[in-house]
Amino acid sequence: MNLPQDSLLARLNAGDEAALQEMFVSIEPFMRMVVRRRISSGMRAKFDSADVVQSVWAHFVGNRGQRDLKFETLGQFRAYMIRMACNRLIDRFRKHRRSVMHEAMTERKGRALPVDPNPRVSEDFYAAELWQQMRENCPPAHYDLLLLKRYGASVSEIAQQTNLHEGSVRRILSALARRVLKLRKSPSI
Repeated sequence: MNLPQDSLLARLNAGDEAALQEMFVSIEPFMRMVVRRRISSGMRAKFDSADVVQSVWAHFVGNRGQRDLKFETLGQFRAYMIRMACNRLIDRFRKHRRSVMHEAMTERKGRALPVDPNPRVSEDFYAAELWQQMRENCPPAHYDLLLLKRYGASVSEIAQQTNLHEGSVRRILSALARRVLKLRKSPSI
C-alpha cells in the first residue's frame, strides 16, 4: 500500500492545486518522452514536445472546473494525460501536415523552387484598382492620411504628422476600409 500516492490522488480528486502541480511535475518528463518519440523530424521544425505538453496541461487546468473528473488510481490519471497529449499531437500533425509535405517535396527535388521577388501582373492590377477605389471613397481631408498609410507609416507616425489622435487615425482608416470592402462585395451591374 502506497500511502503518499493515495494521499496525492485524494488531494487531486478534491481539487487541490498543489497536488495538481505535484502531479504535473512528476508526469511531465514522461509525457514529453512519449510525445518526442512520436514527432517526425519534419514536424520538429514546427513544434516541440514541450509545446504539446504545456498545451495539454493548460487545457486540462483551464477546463478542470467544467468537468468533474475523478481518478481511481495515479495510473489512470497518467493514462488520461498521455491520451490527451497524443490527441493534441494528432491535431498538431493535421495542422502542419501540408507544409511539412511541401517542404519534403522541395527537398527531394534537391532544390527549392525559385521565388520571383516581383509581384505578378494580376497583383499589380488589383492593387492599382484597389488604390483607385480607396482614393475615390476617401474624403479630401483624409487623403494625406491614406497616402501615408500606403507608404507604410504606422498609426503613431500618421498621428504625429497629421496632428490627429491615434484613435482618430484608426477610426478613419477603419471606416474607409469598411466603405471600400462594402463596395467590393456589392454585385456590379
